[in-house]
Amino acid sequence: MLKNNKGKLLVSSVIILLPLLAGLLLWDRLPDSFGQRGFTVFGLPLILLATHWGCLLGTSLDKRQRGQNQKALGIVFWIVPFISLFASGVTYSAALGKKFDSPAVTALMTGLLFMFIGNYLPKTKQNRTLGIRISWTLKNEENWNRTHRFGGKVWFVCGLLHVLAVFLPDSLIIPVIVCTVCAAIVLPVAYSYGIYRQHRKAGISYAAAPKNKTEKIIAATATALTLCLLFGVAVLMFTGDIEFVCGEDSLAIRADYWRDVTVDYTQIEQAEYRTDLSAGARTNGFGSARLLMGTFNNEELGTYTRYSYTAAQDCIVLTVGGESLVIGGKNNAETKDIYEMLSKKIPFRLSLHPKQHIIFKDSVYSARIF
Repeated sequence: MLKNNKGKLLVSSVIILLPLLAGLLLWDRLPDSFGQRGFTVFGLPLILLATHWGCLLGTSLDKRQRGQNQKALGIVFWIVPFISLFASGVTYSAALGKKFDSPAVTALMTGLLFMFIGNYLPKTKQNRTLGIRISWTLKNEENWNRTHRFGGKVWFVCGLLHVLAVFLPDSLIIPVIVCTVCAAIVLPVAYSYGIYRQHRKAGISYAAAPKNKTEKIIAATATALTLCLLFGVAVLMFTGDIEFVCGEDSLAIRADYWRDVTVDYTQIEQAEYRTDLSAGARTNGFGSARLLMGTFNNEELGTYTRYSYTAAQDCIVLTVGGESLVIGGKNNAETKDIYEMLSKKIPFRLSLHPKQHIIFKDSVYSARIF
């Protein structure tokens, strides 16, 4: 497959690396955001390029792809370049202070991607690396063809719903995306199982086709990687900690799954306790059910860096070298403790948001803006 598509391989690889070139041209205009600029410019495109080549290599090793529909193979060549341009475009736009409706843009882009994939799913011939690869479709060609015709319609409709969701309030867009993605996964599988039940009643055999050594290696590797990925996602979603250490001269932030940060007290221009700050959209970093870390963007602060737990509603906004750093503990009580410790280190720079006050034990800190 790769020998006959060297041009596509070259062009798709160049497209994936285009954001790297754009990042170099915009280097001086991009905020460093506590050391994240290098990872955004170099790390993401290189990781996506490695993923692209890995997917193409795995597909090329599948001998059943030799008679594959060339338009269906185009999904493998162009899906990662699409993701690279979209992800980097959103990241650079936010870093340069461009305002955009993040949920709406996400819905539009994922909708177009789903519609593109849904259009080509029915054209995909039976294979072990591309398409709806479950037990019932791999063991029966009729099941494969019918499931992919149905799956193509489902994915196209789900993509269309994503596009239409652009006109909904932001609070409803994400639930629509989550529900449609689940439908796109579950419905074709359930449909394939229904066909299998019909065939079993009719006495149609579902004997597995023999696999050569290469296919066995690919299947075993894919299964192992899938299990590792699912386990890793589960671990990342619900584990990890952030430690805030107020030393003699600096605040040290030690985080799992993201880079550590040390801020000298002399660099802090202002520290503000907030109870009403919206996190906004994360454009880079790590986010889970437990942690929010990385580069964010909201209407008030613009592009800023955040290290906080998702459970705590209150946070502390530090102004460091003209940039905003938002921190928050496991709960509101821990966030207040961090603020109290900072008050002993930089007492003349602490303030509360206008028209707010907060009670810490027996003391009241009133609003004071510098």
